[in-house]
Amino acid sequence: MVENVIWPAYLDADLSRSEGRRVPLDLAVSEPTVDEIASAVQQVGYDAVIDRDRTYPREYEPRGRVVVKGADDASKSDLLGAVAAYVVALRE
Repeated sequence: MVENVIWPAYLDADLSRSEGRRVPLDLAVSEPTVDEIASAVQQVGYDAVIDRDRTYPREYEPRGRVVVKGADDASKSDLLGAVAAYVVALRE
């Protein structure tokens, strides 16, 4: 079973690509939370596990991470695009 990790920095509009953002700016949101990401992952159709005490290696403050289980049929970039679109929809 494949486990993909989604860090909030991947979807953060306040970061540049070199600082860790992995989606285009039109799909990014300002300061996404692990709760928003986990609910978006579940909307896409995968199981999500939240690790709140984890720190992204390029940051100093722990924001947590979301572990996506069972995403064997999608590449990580496709998964990030779908999750980012749902996070944007949740914010509206």
